[in-house]
Amino acid sequence: MADQSVTALSLTPRDYEIISFLDQRLLMKDYPRKTIGWDDIEDFSQGDAEALDYIFHIGHVGSTLLSRVLGQNPGVFSLREPAALRRLTELHGALGTAGGSWTPAAWESRAGGLLRLWSRVWLPGQRTLLKATSSVGEIATVLLARNPAARAVLLTVKPETYMATILGGPSSRVELEQMTPGRLQRLHRRLGGAVWRAEGLSEGERTAMSWACEMAGLAQAAAAHPAGCRWLDFDALLARPRESLALALTHLRGAAPADAVDAMAASPYFSRYSKAPEYGYDAGLRRQVLDQARAEHGVELRRGMAWLDQAARDHPLIAGLLAAQP
Repeated sequence: MADQSVTALSLTPRDYEIISFLDQRLLMKDYPRKTIGWDDIEDFSQGDAEALDYIFHIGHVGSTLLSRVLGQNPGVFSLREPAALRRLTELHGALGTAGGSWTPAAWESRAGGLLRLWSRVWLPGQRTLLKATSSVGEIATVLLARNPAARAVLLTVKPETYMATILGGPSSRVELEQMTPGRLQRLHRRLGGAVWRAEGLSEGERTAMSWACEMAGLAQAAAAHPAGCRWLDFDALLARPRESLALALTHLRGAAPADAVDAMAASPYFSRYSKAPEYGYDAGLRRQVLDQARAEHGVELRRGMAWLDQAARDHPLIAGLLAAQP
């Protein structure tokens, strides 16, 4: 997606089922495509209703797994992380600033066009469940305010588990370094001013700050739209899948028949790496990875937890995040 156009790809229902992320990686494939101007996007979606639900999350907390499993329900059409929504989030953050390239009216119109297109489903009775990129939680409140009927599952884990997950993966540690400046800027914006310097934070402290940054958007959405939001802890999902899936499906669809919950709980995705299902990965292996991370990065985990405790004492917003977690 460019700021003045969108690249549209032609995908089948099976494509949507197997693809993990609707982002630039798809451009390397041979899917039929077309570059569409924003005026055309808005024209294409005229007459469509904006009717979709969301999975918002803090990153690395099983959101792809949840999206895949819920997507096996006939009433749910799962979309995962469209790159255009991530860019809309960035552009929303720039509204009214010197670097902003869109007016608020343009953002509203163009976001509406895409959201209406994403609301299209394949079968009668289906409703789109859009799993957003973690950073999109920054505008979760804005997205939910557009439609009183919208529902969202807010997926998270406790801060120590989140930190162990990030520190336990080489790729996630690289991502942490790349994302720290932007996350710190976003957190400072919510706090009303600069408090910390990225270069002054240790790796564990950066991880704790990242948890706080991403949690802040979800907590704001839950406070603004309490009826529309349902918190879900990933560890609870793994420990009690039937209970957690029933809660999520009831929130999204109004009911959770026992046979539908049983079918989802028996999904083979629970024993696969959801971002690349060709690889095995289950709750037992996850525990091993977390235990190894705790053994290898114990010092940084303690630093991160100490940073979070102090930040909570100094800033009511962060104290509220600790209280909000399920």
